[in-house]
Amino acid sequence: MQMNGLAKLTGWRWIFIMEGVLTCGVAVMGYIFLITFPDSPNAANSWRFLNAREIAFIIRRVNADRGDAATEPFSLKKFLAAGADLKVWGFAMIFCCLTTVTYALAYFLPIILREGMGFSIGASQCLVAPPYAFAGIVMYLTAWVGDKYHLRGPILIFNAVLALIGLPLMGFHKNVAVRYFGVFLTTAGANANIPACMTYQANNIRGQWKRAFCSATLVGFGGIGGIIGSLVFRSQDAPKYHPGLYACITASLLIIAIVILLDIKFYFDNKKADRGEKIIEGSESGFRYTY
Repeated sequence: MQMNGLAKLTGWRWIFIMEGVLTCGVAVMGYIFLITFPDSPNAANSWRFLNAREIAFIIRRVNADRGDAATEPFSLKKFLAAGADLKVWGFAMIFCCLTTVTYALAYFLPIILREGMGFSIGASQCLVAPPYAFAGIVMYLTAWVGDKYHLRGPILIFNAVLALIGLPLMGFHKNVAVRYFGVFLTTAGANANIPACMTYQANNIRGQWKRAFCSATLVGFGGIGGIIGSLVFRSQDAPKYHPGLYACITASLLIIAIVILLDIKFYFDNKKADRGEKIIEGSESGFRYTY
């Protein structure tokens, strides 16, 4: 913003230029350096990241886990049939609720800090960063616990509860320091749940084209959540922004409710599969849900 007027451009235009240049630079580097999938014929030549033995090991592991390492020929019927599976929309709704909170924070946190908590413009811009650093720590810790103990649903619920503790503190407590502490909990709970949700979905879907359909619904509903998040904190609600806080609290409660329902389904489906009464996701290789 301090570049306002440079080259006859306003400060906000320079923000978009800088972000655009950095994005394009990272995209070019990614195109050059990202390795290909292990099942690709050129995987062994992809920057020599994996040798032939390691590639074979990865493919065996994927097939042992879900039996779909090899890419299936595209089938529109298989692709669209995924829409008949209710859990696909459950994952999408979880992601929608998550992005409602994360986008709301991304768009309005500086305004909330300035108008709602009384910080100066400069301080409110600087105070946005520490909660996201804390969110990164929570994200890595919960990811480690989830992978070590093969947990997905409980991690999502734990992070949603963090946000549910943080939101009332952030919106209703009279002490500014406590309210700012609530920002830490809310930011950590919402943002740490993004990779947790994506992993929850990925672990419980089988088949290349069903996975593609699920990715599309996740991205689409994430965009819907972004639209909701950009609208819930209205200027007429300043300085307390209670409607926006209620919307974020509702979104966090919905996440918990959907995860509980999905985990109950996964638990009983796994039990049926163990007794030989059910084949999960059409897999004869012993696929089980991760809950």
